[in-house]
Amino acid sequence: MSGMLASVENLAEAFVVLDAGVDIVDLKAPAAGSLGALPLKRVQEIVAQLGGRCSLSATVGDLPMNPKQVLEAVKNMAATGVDYVKIGFFPGGDWTGTMRALTPLAEQGTRLVAVLFGDQQPDLRVVATIAGAGFAGAMLDTMEKRRGALTQVCSLRALHDFVTDVKARGLLCGLAGSLREEDIPRLLELNPDYLGFRGALCRQHERTAMVDAGAVHIIRALISPVPAAQTNPGQKA
Repeated sequence: MSGMLASVENLAEAFVVLDAGVDIVDLKAPAAGSLGALPLKRVQEIVAQLGGRCSLSATVGDLPMNPKQVLEAVKNMAATGVDYVKIGFFPGGDWTGTMRALTPLAEQGTRLVAVLFGDQQPDLRVVATIAGAGFAGAMLDTMEKRRGALTQVCSLRALHDFVTDVKARGLLCGLAGSLREEDIPRLLELNPDYLGFRGALCRQHERTAMVDAGAVHIIRALISPVPAAQTNPGQKA
């Protein structure tokens, strides 16, 4: 059964999605890019309030694939105590060197999630390298949010093959990228570990606007209804 990831940018939004029973609360700054990073102090404050009550992930920003720069950002974010650190693999730069630089962190127990961008036509054979580098998960997202949802830039066959490959390698698998209500049924058939949302949870579907509690509950119910006595499923990933 697939879970739900909800991206938030502050503690107030985090409590809104927590109340809806989301599986992963994802910390990022939507106005700062596709994977904009929140200030470390804000992440620390959210971890202090929510750590142990749900799974927390955080992005490290729209960084170039420079091994030293990415490694430093990942170390700093991991030190906040989040459960997962998400790294965007943007076009260009040194992908191999970046993964090699991050491998020791993964071996020491830092749970890393590689984010690939479906609208950039990545070579999905890189999943094997991601697994070999010790990453905990891999997900497909979109970089240019105005170009449409993940389902518009990737065929269902490509998404199916990605999910199958990632899960076969024992990695956590996620799909995200301007997803809307109508995308949920067909993506659930692919059985990813989670579907990720931001824009669909916000007022007027604007990803930089505030999270709307009603929208969060609608999306959550479409993925998997939460039992009445259960407000949050804890550490399920």
